Amino acid sequence: MTNQIMVNGKKALEWAEKASLSLMNQFEPIMLPPANRWHYHQGVFLCGVHSVWQETQKAEYLQYFKGYVDKLVDENGNFYFERDQLDAIQPGLLLLPLYEQTGEERYKVAASKLRNLLNTINKTSEGGFWHKDKYPYQMWLDGLYMAGPFTVKYGQQFNEPELVELVLKQEELMRKNTKDDRTGLYFHGWDESGNTPWSVPDTHTAPEVWGRSLGWYGLAVVDIIGMLPDDHPKKAELITVLQSLIENLVRYQDEETGLWYQIVDKGHLEDNWLESSCSSLFVYTIAKAVNENYIDPKYYENARKAYEGIISRYIEVDENDNVKLTGICIGTSIGVYDYYINRETCENDLHGVGAFILASMQIYRQEAK
Repeated sequence: MTNQIMVNGKKALEWAEKASLSLMNQFEPIMLPPANRWHYHQGVFLCGVHSVWQETQKAEYLQYFKGYVDKLVDENGNFYFERDQLDAIQPGLLLLPLYEQTGEERYKVAASKLRNLLNTINKTSEGGFWHKDKYPYQMWLDGLYMAGPFTVKYGQQFNEPELVELVLKQEELMRKNTKDDRTGLYFHGWDESGNTPWSVPDTHTAPEVWGRSLGWYGLAVVDIIGMLPDDHPKKAELITVLQSLIENLVRYQDEETGLWYQIVDKGHLEDNWLESSCSSLFVYTIAKAVNENYIDPKYYENARKAYEGIISRYIEVDENDNVKLTGICIGTSIGVYDYYINRETCENDLHGVGAFILASMQIYRQEAK
């Protein structure tokens, strides 16, 4: 094992644990904001906690994410979730390991309800899932992470291989419809109808490359590749897609801080700003791609520089050693440049902290080799 890098006196695993415990000590699981809801904000954070548990095997982490699920899913597998959107599927990533760990049928029943949402959600003419009913005919990059990894895992765990192909089709449609040929990156979304105010004429894409949505896409792609067997005909293609994404992404990395901008490709504009959650997601994507040998190891330096930049610029530690992550863009729909730039930032928002924990665990894996 090599010596772990120290950033502000802590190793990556320590940062992951501190970030997890800072929120675990502040909130009962069910009170994580927005409280008492089955929601992807909690899901992303708790997936981070799950990754820490996988590495450390400390019972407190397992009990915490289990405590969240158990307050919402009853003994018969019943629970309330919003059935008109892909976002509701993401916390299902907690149900599958809990079923594996405990064998309790209720977790499988609950997971099947999320899986069946795919039977009823509206679709574009090409078969692409609408992100939400209130955004008709729109596919968002975010949706590939919100539904993709869970659906692939569910299909593999419960012998529905057609679900794996369904997710791969969704990725292919998103790539086809949102690719920005100029930058090699992907716009936030696409509106088949072309009726939304932000829709670019002719292409119907969103007008901007928004950091966090691109981060969700990268996270989903690198995770899905890891779930595919080596002989799957789409695996090599997806690795090529991931390589191209990373090669283009690092061209827009801020040279001084190592971070990425709210609008990724427009760092030259004075009102654009560096954002912590997208930077964390890009660290995860790049570091995992290196860890899994999907891309040249030289790119690890880009991930490492960004990780150090997040901690030096956006992490605050109080006298009790609690961690606070700042510079996180609040929840955001699709819009024009000014809309994204004028979004507020917040502290310890769960999808920001969750992304930071996940990034920390990939940095840890690399440095522990």
